Amino acid sequence: MTTQTILITGGTAGIGFAMAKLFSEQGHKVIITGRNEERLNNATSQLKNVTGIQCDVTCEKEVDDLVAVINSQFQDLSMLINNAGSAFYYKLYPGALAFDKASREIMTNYLSIISLTEKLLPLLNMQPQAAIVNVSSIAAFAPGTRLATYSASKAALHSYTQSLRYTLLSTNIRVYELMPPLVNTEFSKEIGGENGISPAAVAEALHEALEKNTYEIHVGNTAQIYALSRQSQEEALKAMNAAR
Repeated sequence: MTTQTILITGGTAGIGFAMAKLFSEQGHKVIITGRNEERLNNATSQLKNVTGIQCDVTCEKEVDDLVAVINSQFQDLSMLINNAGSAFYYKLYPGALAFDKASREIMTNYLSIISLTEKLLPLLNMQPQAAIVNVSSIAAFAPGTRLATYSASKAALHSYTQSLRYTLLSTNIRVYELMPPLVNTEFSKEIGGENGISPAAVAEALHEALEKNTYEIHVGNTAQIYALSRQSQEEALKAMNAAR
């Protein structure tokens, strides 16, 4: 990778923070977003060459404000990493309020990505080379029963990413999908995140894939679940839900 200007949504913690740390240490100019101003300031204070912009990616006005800032102050933006996410850990029993939870997940994990990506495509298309990275999940291949609506949102993102990649084949923009397994973050604490891989390992996997132009990035045991899902969806479902 040559020096890039990179926008990472949801960059205040977890995978987003690890990616911001790695890329900034390598000399790239990094912009991170976060909903909470205090967390955003705390994150940027720990990183060099990183700019923080407060933004809730599910709020259209805040996204428009973010895009305006990027267009005016970061006209060399060459990489968009759609990392912000939302998840609820529950089962689809009566009274679970699945519609409310799914609405938030689908807006954060899918619709907001379509919105921000579309609004930044003209700027990315102006660069000699550019990239879009959508952070998906192992759950795109086989859902967890306690993450049913989250899994559905990531499956939608996987399908959208494939279509976007194919659509942009003749342009200067390359489209990647990062598919982590369970990762040890605050985000995944409720589902046993302490047993997962480190956020830094996910960031390193992304960097390696960008160097090699590997467009679907199956991190850790995502590769095994993917291979299993190709052979037997039933067995992949069993594997995903064995410890649930």
